[in-house]
Amino acid sequence: MPCISQRGRSAGFGIVEVLVALVVLAVGMLGIAGLYVTTLRASNGAIYRTLAVNLAADMADRIRANPRAGIAYQNAPADRGCVAGAGDCNRQAMAEDDLFHWAAELQAALPDDGNAGTPQGTVTVDEALAPLRTYTITVTWVEPSELQPLIYTLRMQT
Repeated sequence: MPCISQRGRSAGFGIVEVLVALVVLAVGMLGIAGLYVTTLRASNGAIYRTLAVNLAADMADRIRANPRAGIAYQNAPADRGCVAGAGDCNRQAMAEDDLFHWAAELQAALPDDGNAGTPQGTVTVDEALAPLRTYTITVTWVEPSELQPLIYTLRMQT
């Protein structure tokens, strides 16, 4: 009987196969890492958008609680001490105090890019449809991954 050499048979994986498998695995892991970064960025954006919606709704609630202040919600924010009870509050002072505390909440909750993109909130009042007033509440901020400011606008009538 002729002697057959065992060298012709493959007993395991060769170095080439192992290297190919490692390259395929590395490419797959890079794809997963890229997807992870994209997911993190999108979830941060969703959190900021949710905060902007909640802050606009907060101002709408403040306006509903002080409905006779009307046009006073377009004034400059000022800390009147109305909430703490330290100051004497009329409708206008309460509106200015609401704007002051709301602006502070905007600064604390939304991202600041360090430039002109600090979070801002504005309230405009349209009394054209008297006796109804239309309030437009706008929240503007810049997310770290965005170049342009993002704007959320809420309109309500009282």
